[in-house]
Amino acid sequence: MNIADTTAFNTKVSHPLDPLSASEIEKAARLVRGHMGGADLRFETIELKEPEKGSVRAWQQGGETPKRTARVNTFRPGKIGVWRFIVSLTDGAISREEHFPEARPMIMLEEFMQIEDTVKAHPDFIEACRKRGIEDLDLVCVDPWSAGNFDVEGEEGKHLAHTFCWVRMRPDDNLYAHPIEGLNPVVDIKKMEVIRVDDYGAVPVPEMEVNYDAQFIDEMREDLRPIDVVQPEGVTFTMEGRTIKWHDWSILIGFNGREGLTLHDIRYADRPVLYRASIAEMVVPYGAPDAQHARKNVFDIGEYGLGKLANSLELGCDCLGVIHYLDAEIPGIEGTSETIRNAICIHEEDTGILWKHWDFRTDKTEVRRGRRLVISSISTVGNYEYASYWYFYLDGKIEFEMKATGIINTVGKTPETDMRFGTEVAPGVIGQIHQHLFVARLDLSIDGDENQVFECNTQALPMGPDNPYGNAFFVEETKLDKECGRTIAPEKQRYWKFASSDKTNYMGKPTAYKLEPSHAVTPFNNPEGPSGARMPFIYNHLWLSEYHADERFPAGDFMNHSDGSQGVHKAAERGNSIDGKDVVAWHVFGLHHNVRLEDFPVQPVISCGFMLMPNGFFDMNPCLDLPAEKNEASCCAAE
Repeated sequence: MNIADTTAFNTKVSHPLDPLSASEIEKAARLVRGHMGGADLRFETIELKEPEKGSVRAWQQGGETPKRTARVNTFRPGKIGVWRFIVSLTDGAISREEHFPEARPMIMLEEFMQIEDTVKAHPDFIEACRKRGIEDLDLVCVDPWSAGNFDVEGEEGKHLAHTFCWVRMRPDDNLYAHPIEGLNPVVDIKKMEVIRVDDYGAVPVPEMEVNYDAQFIDEMREDLRPIDVVQPEGVTFTMEGRTIKWHDWSILIGFNGREGLTLHDIRYADRPVLYRASIAEMVVPYGAPDAQHARKNVFDIGEYGLGKLANSLELGCDCLGVIHYLDAEIPGIEGTSETIRNAICIHEEDTGILWKHWDFRTDKTEVRRGRRLVISSISTVGNYEYASYWYFYLDGKIEFEMKATGIINTVGKTPETDMRFGTEVAPGVIGQIHQHLFVARLDLSIDGDENQVFECNTQALPMGPDNPYGNAFFVEETKLDKECGRTIAPEKQRYWKFASSDKTNYMGKPTAYKLEPSHAVTPFNNPEGPSGARMPFIYNHLWLSEYHADERFPAGDFMNHSDGSQGVHKAAERGNSIDGKDVVAWHVFGLHHNVRLEDFPVQPVISCGFMLMPNGFFDMNPCLDLPAEKNEASCCAAE
């Protein structure tokens, strides 16, 4: 494994959509701190406020460079509310200020250990541990979960963490094999104090060690031989600043603390396809109804931030082949910039045959191999890892894959445990049924910003004079001309087509891409329950809205303790025309996870995603010009 040769890359080119640099983050913080005053000011978000599309388009045509602007969310310990500032970095001035008095910030990485220390120092918690035979609190681990909005007496007007606890048997032991069941301290994050310790009764802590760390594995298998990915002539892509060019693709790579990896100005042969693409939200609802677990319904993006929790990726482990890395600059709680080294991995992969045909009459074969460009990032949110992969293919396809790994959230088994809601993965240890629901925000730009959307359903023609043999079926297209939400229909092989309003292919049809919902998930939370009410976006698999710059997240800007009143469902209620407009598509997909024994002690990757496929975007197969190359490094296995 080696790093891509970047000597030919022009890494200093700047683009109006580049994420904020370290110096820009700290400049924004200084300006806001100077305006607000107070050493106790804390920073939740410092990110690029993306310039208006028109100014970016003008710059691309040689016009003026848009001003650099930051969006800054701040808060103060001890006070509910978030203050948002729009800061002109070019002018060195604050241009707008807003106060959201009921909003709560995300739970900050710096607060994770503070919450754990606060819980472990509380006398009621110490006594509850002693009742369970736990004396060494250095081995106790406390995970802070967002508390949701459950209208519990005494929780009104607070910013809370609802916690779950485990204990190691020894240092480095897998803590999730030993849940401290029935013990859930609730912490007021603003005051950093325990408001109560919910103790549902002492249950014996499972003591059997179930470890995955190599130091605990007695014997490693020795039957695997190396697989090396070698590119003797180097990589095919080039970098111009943060814009990557690979074959006919051009993509600007962004990053922020909330969404993590973002992609911008995605083009094929200089034809726009997407203006912006990201995973804008994810929520993980759990299915157990008992009091201590019913609150599990965490928004890992909106309440924690995938970008803030991104890993520094390692060559030859996380990324295989000839790799180019990009760092990420993330604001710390004090307003300083913190660098996540190698947060983004870029490389190429072989994808097998791209197309092939053998003409049996002439005995002539034509075959071409495919490859894809991979742009990836991995984040750790508590027990789970989420690995985001964007794939770009030679034939114009765009694919997103989310790989989920890490460790399942575990609970202890009690005599009253209803096993319908979980799987016993080790003696006394249960993994509960749950879902992982993701929302891709796709700011469409199919051959331009004026687009239209069609819903495509396959229909069988009734038997009769037009279908005497009963074999006829066809695709019926219906234009979706207003903001709306739509669900899948597997019985109709439903897909959606995003098309240009004014560009046509050589057959006279609108140039288009199609979205096939390959990993749609049926939600099981009742929409009238306290968790279901907070995530109305999960009840459709596609939402369509007219572009508005400030409508960035499917459940609203401020997720902690949210009530579900904000989000993309409001666009559907609005019902404005999207025909020939700048359209944003929000695709909901995910994983339905009924836990297996094989998911413990560490979960092999399970994945979900979606694909955007050109559907009349090209006049024919765009890969006819690929050379017929034979890989001379391939050989027959020794017999």
